[in-house]
Amino acid sequence: MAVPYLNRELSWLEFNQRVLHQAQRNDVPLLERVKFLAITASNLDEFFQVRIGGLSILQRAGRKTLDSAGHTPAAQLDLLRKRTHQFIEDQYHLLHGVLIPLLAKNDIHFLDPTKLNDAQKTTLQAVYEHSIMPVLTPLSYVPDEPAPMLPALTPILACRIQDPESGTKRYAFIPLPESLGRRIALPNNPNTFILLEDLVALHASSLFQGEKVTATGVFRLTRNGDIAVDDDNTNDLADEMEDVLTARRFSDTVRVEVPITCTRELVAIIREVTNISRAEIYSIPRGPVGLASLMDLAFLPGFDHLRDEEWTPQHSPDIAPGSSIFESISQKDLLLFHPYQSFDPVLRLVEEAAVDPNVLAIKQVLYRTARKSRIIDALILAAQNGKQVTVLVELKARFDEARNLLRADELLNAGANIVYGVKGLKTHAKICLVVRREDGNLRRYVHLGTGNYNETTARLYTDVSLLTCRPDYGHDASLFFNAVTGRSKLLRFRRLIPAPTQMKARLLQLIASEADRAKLGEPAHIMAKVNSLQDTEIIQALYKASQAGVQIQLNIRGVCCLKPNDKKYSKNIKVVSIIDRYLEHARIFSFHQGGEPEIFISSADWMSRNLDRRIELMIPIEDASIKRRLAGLLKNCFADNCNAHELLADGKSKIIVAAKGQKSFRAQLHFYREAKRSAKKREHERSLTFEPHTPN
Repeated sequence: MAVPYLNRELSWLEFNQRVLHQAQRNDVPLLERVKFLAITASNLDEFFQVRIGGLSILQRAGRKTLDSAGHTPAAQLDLLRKRTHQFIEDQYHLLHGVLIPLLAKNDIHFLDPTKLNDAQKTTLQAVYEHSIMPVLTPLSYVPDEPAPMLPALTPILACRIQDPESGTKRYAFIPLPESLGRRIALPNNPNTFILLEDLVALHASSLFQGEKVTATGVFRLTRNGDIAVDDDNTNDLADEMEDVLTARRFSDTVRVEVPITCTRELVAIIREVTNISRAEIYSIPRGPVGLASLMDLAFLPGFDHLRDEEWTPQHSPDIAPGSSIFESISQKDLLLFHPYQSFDPVLRLVEEAAVDPNVLAIKQVLYRTARKSRIIDALILAAQNGKQVTVLVELKARFDEARNLLRADELLNAGANIVYGVKGLKTHAKICLVVRREDGNLRRYVHLGTGNYNETTARLYTDVSLLTCRPDYGHDASLFFNAVTGRSKLLRFRRLIPAPTQMKARLLQLIASEADRAKLGEPAHIMAKVNSLQDTEIIQALYKASQAGVQIQLNIRGVCCLKPNDKKYSKNIKVVSIIDRYLEHARIFSFHQGGEPEIFISSADWMSRNLDRRIELMIPIEDASIKRRLAGLLKNCFADNCNAHELLADGKSKIIVAAKGQKSFRAQLHFYREAKRSAKKREHERSLTFEPHTPN
């Protein structure tokens, strides 16, 4: 019997189904449901750009290589298209059958272009003529001639145009610029909208003087985004990335979304101009195409009662207000659990270092940053202040390449040393090192985390941060930066465990150690929280540990290729997934080790790409109180019976509900309340502390 694996891509679609489940829940506030629906569409866009794009390349190349679940690229595409069609049906059934009627009941209205009254027609015509028509650029298309280059991921209006005198017809496409917004509000009623494509379709003839538009249909195309940089054969990585960004704009189409109301004639023209097969057409029930554009509706002002109550990030009880961040870290290791606890101490580390005269150097890895990044602003200031600033900017962070190129130039111009990643590998580690002179000696302060240096996503993703000045960690941080900037090997670390050189081997050793203990009749237990589990060596090791009697609990947000509930391989493995208001993103691993648990945080998921083809870090936790806190965090993730799903043997999942008589427990709500209680308790303790004035 072959070792069982679940297909990675189907597993991802099941994750997106769990996100859609949040939008389907009646107990979730209405605009949060709209937001979750938009997230599923945005997720699906990236899935087609990257995963379907990659499989399409393999299929066209005639590759027959089987994935771990035994499917060829062609077979995977067939399965994924079938599953995606069902998912689309679920999305639009929810939108039209549930959400739009509920929005209308709450005074948020979408106008039907066929049912406009005279006043609305007059008002919207004026809006079109003054604010929309001047921005539009129709692109003519003549069959059998070169097709115009159409933009991806934006609605496009296909038009059949007829000359009233000659009766001849032709075709044109009108891309609808993102800058116009998707929803056009009535000037006197900001909560009543018409979709941009509907308004343009009503007045499309105005763009073709002397002719008449006799049929229109909106569509949206997705291009292959799985275009990698060949950094083994380039001398200038920045120039190569510019080429990749250009190539994406002209890459093959992998999906076209078209409402079922579009005529066969226009669908045929759309297929012709995009050069796609019937299999790559995805029929949309009633429209609109591109549900990701609903995201801004979730933030419509004046409707706070239809959103979640705000959870304000709390101050860490271990950091005294007004104190230097260096002083706080020097007293003890600090663990921050974002976004329940503020990301501000991480920002302060770099911002204080930028202006501190005792700071000599700052070294940092940047993978994905905020659009207006305080981190980058602080690094620029530090370089301008004469600090030795070294930044590894990962240009191969997919879809963030353009922003990273721009900000890297700003850092370079400020005098920072810039390294554009490492040849052949992505650098995904989350690490910052500050070197400071104290009492005639040098002291190293280190931040190590599971999430990006991005203050925007730090309010939306759950991650953990460790701030420490332990000498061994400082030593390893220096060694790490010397290796990635000096192109030496990631070896001789005292505490930190890097990938791709050591992490997988260490994980396999830890899993095997638990299995050995179980075989001897000792208690053996593994708890792990990751975003994805795909690496076959890790999965096989977990299967062997389960067969040996190790109790294994896995909290996996997204892809899971391990097949749970298999009587032979995984009877002792339980896999749960939490989907709630925050995106679960932290990576935390716990191994029982005979009652002396070894606990780690990491930048890496348990995927081959992370363990074998990326520079990552796994960080052992030494502080006893932090270890207890992380162990409790993991246990609470497995106690959730409100927003958790259990993964099943067929790859699907079922919602976990409280048993009869059992109290409901929502992990994210618990974490927020716990952070709030800790902050309030510490604030109260400080208010009772008397500090005497001392003479100068």
